[in-house]
Amino acid sequence: MGYGLYLYGIFPAPGPANVQLEGLDQQPVQFHILNDFAFLYSAAQKKRYLASRRNLLKHEEVLEAVMHQGYRTLLPLQFGSIVPSWESVLSDLITPSSSQLKELFAKLAGKREVGIKILWETNAELQQLLAENEPLKAKRDRLEGKQLSMEQVISIGQEIERSLQDRKDTIIAEFQKILNPLATEIVENDLLTEAMIYNAAYLIPWDSEAEFGSQVELLDRQFDGRLRIRYNNFTAPYNFAQLQPNG
Repeated sequence: MGYGLYLYGIFPAPGPANVQLEGLDQQPVQFHILNDFAFLYSAAQKKRYLASRRNLLKHEEVLEAVMHQGYRTLLPLQFGSIVPSWESVLSDLITPSSSQLKELFAKLAGKREVGIKILWETNAELQQLLAENEPLKAKRDRLEGKQLSMEQVISIGQEIERSLQDRKDTIIAEFQKILNPLATEIVENDLLTEAMIYNAAYLIPWDSEAEFGSQVELLDRQFDGRLRIRYNNFTAPYNFAQLQPNG
């Protein structure tokens, strides 16, 4: 079995049947039942897998392929999860966390995760801000070409920053007003780039994605090309499958 078992995710037993997928290192993907849980796995060929784009995509591809086959209630496991044996899975995961796992299955049943990332052009927003805020523009213009004190630099910088933040908050509030009522749970994640102003995951009823997606399209049109919206309508529910530490 090489270096042990590489785990992709957990399904309620009996789990996926007749899985014909290729996992990491071209190993066949299989499933193994332990108590009430079906583990999706392949034979690990390394002690540790590098978190390369290729490997990460393969991990995700396996999970999404099984979900596409109709096995939708899934607890995805973190990339690089390697265990030495099923006995260790039983002692380290199932025995201490069985009830938590079942609670997560119940929460995720009939649900799917979708994600929104909103990006804007900071320079364009700044120019638009100054065009719409004449007093702020006049104050900035009066200071151009002058030898400014540190206090003046900080003051005008803070005022512009507050105004830009207000613009961000207004955009985010509009998205939240439209999208949040469609979700049963929401997780707001860290911003990944300077241009990103919002990054959130939504847990929604599986069959309501078309409605959710249409609302995203309406928001895109509402802001008339001002924003870049990245909408992921199909992904394993990582944000909503977090085990809490026991004890």
